[in-house]
Amino acid sequence: MVGMNSPREEWSFDTRHVGRRVVVYDDLPSTNDRAAELAADPENAGTVVVADRQTVGRGQYGRVWQAPPGTSLLMSVLLFPPPACRRPVVLTALAAVAVAEAIRELTGVQARVKWPNDLLLGDKKVCGILIEQGIGTVVGIGLNLNQSATDFETAGLPDATSLAAASGGWIDPAAALAALLRRLDDEFDRLSTGDLAPLEADWKWRVGLLGRQVLAESADGGITVGRLREMTFDGIEIETGESGFVALRPEMVRHLRAA
Repeated sequence: MVGMNSPREEWSFDTRHVGRRVVVYDDLPSTNDRAAELAADPENAGTVVVADRQTVGRGQYGRVWQAPPGTSLLMSVLLFPPPACRRPVVLTALAAVAVAEAIRELTGVQARVKWPNDLLLGDKKVCGILIEQGIGTVVGIGLNLNQSATDFETAGLPDATSLAAASGGWIDPAAALAALLRRLDDEFDRLSTGDLAPLEADWKWRVGLLGRQVLAESADGGITVGRLREMTFDGIEIETGESGFVALRPEMVRHLRAA
């Protein structure tokens, strides 16, 4: 009999960093919390924690996030990135691009990034990402796999969707995990060597706001409206008049959307 805090099984993928060890649980309060507990031992770098069900899963800004068993991929990855890459914007982009590429592989559908940490299919949320930093970096991912539109309506989530709803076919959770771990491993391998340009370009393209009129809400409540002139990991530049522009550090931007 498996103990309440013991994994049901352990897997190993032939990867360079992410997924060489995968621990799978029936139930956990939070996969992010369990991954953070493993950070005391650097040998756990790249370990992935997966749960069929979370009882106190968290979303951005402390929101509670739950999913019925078997409907979503609920996982957290423990990473020890180079110090220069421990910035939330870089790590969120890494996860978002990896998830988007896995979604394309599994369904043929392109996902876009909704600032700062969601992925959308059409106008509906399919994935949320939560980065938490401590001794190590924990990347939490909740990806909707097999819920129906009726499931979301019943749960009071009309703006959510799943890979199955978008593609018209059932998604094998094991195949989804394998695809996502391969993508995360590739992106983290490039990040570890300092090659951020491809990641930044893909992230910028998937946000899809460059050159458009946008509204940016800063963490301090400030609002900037104008044309998005540039968007990099180092700064967001918004034209606000004939010759003026505002430069914002990405980590200070709480919301960025079309105006």
